[in-house]
Amino acid sequence: MTIIRPKKSLGQHFLRDLGIARRIAETLAAYRGLPVLEVGPGMGVLTRFLLDEGHNLSVVEIDKLAVAYLESHFPELSGRIIQNDFLQMNLNDVYDTKFCVIGNYPYYISSQIFFKVLENRETVVCCAGMIQKEVAERLAAKPGSRNFGILSALIQPWFDVEYLFTVGSEVFDPPPKVQSAVVRLTRNATVDLGCDEDLYRRVVKTAFNQRRKTLRNSMKPLLGKDFGQFNLPVFNLRPEQLSIQQFKELTLLTHKHLKETEL
Repeated sequence: MTIIRPKKSLGQHFLRDLGIARRIAETLAAYRGLPVLEVGPGMGVLTRFLLDEGHNLSVVEIDKLAVAYLESHFPELSGRIIQNDFLQMNLNDVYDTKFCVIGNYPYYISSQIFFKVLENRETVVCCAGMIQKEVAERLAAKPGSRNFGILSALIQPWFDVEYLFTVGSEVFDPPPKVQSAVVRLTRNATVDLGCDEDLYRRVVKTAFNQRRKTLRNSMKPLLGKDFGQFNLPVFNLRPEQLSIQQFKELTLLTHKHLKETEL
């Protein structure tokens, strides 16, 4: 039997614990009627349980050897094994309906995977899987927490984030140097932020670019040092202390100021 060795260049750490694989598959139990796209299935440890759960499953895998392994060991996936880079894919070419995303994600691109899901929020109704524990904590962090940051503030307006459980390094081959965690993102009812989305992203990134400073200092690159409303209470706060609603309000204030300075 061909054995696929984990590739360091692809950030691969293959899960060996079947019990954990089953628990990850069960995170999508409420979505059996929707198509599911598994990212980076490797040798199919999670794949088998997703199929057993009755999901309408397709998989995307960048590793040619892993694709060959999946083709020979999972004939039921015939025509649904996509050899591609998930980050480079146009997901509209795969599905023209609502679907879910799941995987044991490569740690070095996990944030990019969630931003890809964010870009496709009109069709991705749920995204679950295993990532580095530190990233999971940032995703699920509440305002006021030291872990609340760019990832939290950009994802949470659109998805409800659940930190489900922690996974130790000993269940992987090779063992990663960090702990892991399983999360689930569920699309919420938000259809409009109530402010300019591109500017919201700029505001969040500008604010957290100097996260140790108050907004009075960190927002100067965007608002200018002579901005006349730095006396407002919000500018006494550091970025992790702001709620999502306060970031929206800050975006509206920034938009108004930028429009006025254009005149």
